[in-house]
Amino acid sequence: MASGMEEGVSDDGVLPIQRGTNQAGMRAYNERLVLTLVRQHGSLAKTDIARMTGLSAQTVSVIMRHLEADRLLRRGQPLRGRVGQPSVPLSINPDGAFFIGVKIGRRGLDIVLVDFVGAIRRRVGFTYAYPVPAEAIAHIIEETRTCAELLGPRADRIAGIGVAQPFALWEWAEAVGAPVADLAPWRHVDIRAELAAVLPYPVYLQNDATAACGAELAFGDNSGLRDFLYFYIGTFIGGGLVLNGGLFTGRTGNAAALGSMPVPDGKGGMEQLINQGSLVLLERRLVAAGLPIAALYDPTADWNVFGEHLDAWLATAARGIAHAIVAASATIDVEAAVIDGAFTVEIQQRLLRAVGEELGRLDLSGIDAPLLLPGSIGPVARALGGASLPLFDHYLVERHASSALRGFADPLSPDRGTREQQRARARTIR
Repeated sequence: MASGMEEGVSDDGVLPIQRGTNQAGMRAYNERLVLTLVRQHGSLAKTDIARMTGLSAQTVSVIMRHLEADRLLRRGQPLRGRVGQPSVPLSINPDGAFFIGVKIGRRGLDIVLVDFVGAIRRRVGFTYAYPVPAEAIAHIIEETRTCAELLGPRADRIAGIGVAQPFALWEWAEAVGAPVADLAPWRHVDIRAELAAVLPYPVYLQNDATAACGAELAFGDNSGLRDFLYFYIGTFIGGGLVLNGGLFTGRTGNAAALGSMPVPDGKGGMEQLINQGSLVLLERRLVAAGLPIAALYDPTADWNVFGEHLDAWLATAARGIAHAIVAASATIDVEAAVIDGAFTVEIQQRLLRAVGEELGRLDLSGIDAPLLLPGSIGPVARALGGASLPLFDHYLVERHASSALRGFADPLSPDRGTREQQRARARTIR
């Protein structure tokens, strides 16, 4: 691997290899519920938690004392001016837990150290022509040890390592221009077992686009949505699905494989969306024109230098994505379609506008068209999605399960203000 970069200090493809950890382990449901609510609202007092959950004040007091003793919550200043005792809000302690997220991509490797509130404490990246298992594993092990050294005595708060990577990497040799023999080892490597054999933390694995969708759910501005379709555009386009406020991964962990969605090819036939919305298609255009492609894999670069090649790719990608949104909406009645990718906000906005225009040309009879919204995380979404895997597994509740376990309104449901803000964002795109 080459070109290192560093910044800052079940079918369930997410089940961990259990290696044991000094972390407190799986939280009880009510503790998870309190942590989820406090993360969502920023800070809450005991009375707020009791009102939202229906739990008794005494039960909430016990839970919050436990979480504070475990250093997962921290006290704020008492709120005075009300009748009775001052209310003491508690918020998430950023140092309460840490997560390491890894993205193994077809063109690059990203590793992030994330704290309990989702802030990236450290990020390291490597670019390459194609991924080699042994080299990727070596980088992950080395960087995990570096993160532990940086944390010092807080290293025992690392709750796990989440790896996000495309499934069946060995099938993409021709598409990424790699020798078949070099990608073949991915067919047999068990990256979770390899890492768990060396590192003292649980290891999780998830499809990269599904993980990116999880990052949007856990850390993004669209977390108030309860149902959304998610597109992530990297070297290849992929997707994810959130239903009832929870990440839906399906029977094999590969639900919402939107890159495989059949869409019109413009010639009277059909082809997969991956052949229209992937950045590798823009790369091929640039190579054919004799233009350098380095800027294509630098998400901070100005892509406008690609000129007509970028325009052509945006038009093709927008048509394919629009058809995929309509096809998915005819099956699943989602609130929104969220689009993110390894590009600048400017390119994201251009793509969103183009998709909106294409949707306006399609027959939407019988379909309630979803809102079209920008993803809020960008190029680091897949690595951050990896970090979200141990976060969800150790500390948060499945939001869609909460209302089923109680006979009243879901305390995790977004308020109307959040929904109206999302609609306003969609209107600015259109």
